[in-house]
Amino acid sequence: MLKNILSGDLPRSRMLSLLLAAIVIGLALAPFVTQGARPLNTAATICIYIVLVASYDLLLGYTGIVSFAHTMFFGIGAYGVGLALAKGDPGWAQVAQGLAMALALTAVLAFLVGLFALRVRAIFYSMITLAVASSFAVLASQYSDLTGGEDGKTFSAPEILSPAYTLFETEVFGRVIDGKVIAYYLVFFGCVLLFLFLLRIVNSPFGRVLQAIRENEFRAEALGYRTVVYRIWANCLAALVAALAGALMALWLRYVGPKTMLGFEVMTDILLIVVIGGMGTMYGAVVGATLFIVTQNYLMELMGRASESMAAVPMLAAAFHPDRWLLWLGVLFILSVYFFPTGIVGKLRGLRRA
Repeated sequence: MLKNILSGDLPRSRMLSLLLAAIVIGLALAPFVTQGARPLNTAATICIYIVLVASYDLLLGYTGIVSFAHTMFFGIGAYGVGLALAKGDPGWAQVAQGLAMALALTAVLAFLVGLFALRVRAIFYSMITLAVASSFAVLASQYSDLTGGEDGKTFSAPEILSPAYTLFETEVFGRVIDGKVIAYYLVFFGCVLLFLFLLRIVNSPFGRVLQAIRENEFRAEALGYRTVVYRIWANCLAALVAALAGALMALWLRYVGPKTMLGFEVMTDILLIVVIGGMGTMYGAVVGATLFIVTQNYLMELMGRASESMAAVPMLAAAFHPDRWLLWLGVLFILSVYFFPTGIVGKLRGLRRA
């Protein structure tokens, strides 16, 4: 049964299986095993980034397309839901309306970008997508009457997702089931379904053709496959999943802004997570997103404690000052690439084969 759920793509490594099981169980039980808003926000962000990174890996790892427009589609999904909820009464009708408009715009833009840009090669396509994404981010920042400009927009979610809403009068396993918990499980199960959908795609005949295009596009064309059509389809599917991830992020944060949804920092994080987890492996998104988001959220705090404990050695205390957390994050990334050149998942599967 598990093999069918995972579309026949099993982890193929005992260590990887244990790691994935620990991550899934931890995310599933996060509201009941953590206290406070920060850990739950970290868990929700991990869920969303798993889907966002997996959708990008469909392009980069499975098709060989380097795109910098992925955050644009993520932002479209977030802004679609956010602006719809900000206009009127926050209800599911507004969510559906905003999501439908966002998905329609995403499909059109992804098709047009793919149609005109995928006919060029390598770096030229990347530069085109970067220009389109940058233009969209500038538009969102400047069109302040609609989008809120640099400040973004805050809005109310449907009542059932409001922290003031309580589903049961009594606690469940020591936790009040309020709107925040319901919102978290909406994000969690939504991301699980989207991830399984992507897993099904890459293990279908369509996914095999994408991998053939990645390995040798000319041979795939010689076998009769219209590679441009397959690349456009991959671009559209990845964009639509990214838009859905953006919609979930908007519902969770109840806020949309250009830096949070459209910033190039988000694209950089996606690329780092893909490399850390392993390109061409959907499970790499799970492992990479978990490690990266946890490190990003707690590294500064750990460094602060380390700096205080080393107060007797000023040089070490200064080296581990929380202000230098980006430096140490970069060091950790370099070490992960050096010791895991095929990503963590690739390394664990390689150990299994060895």
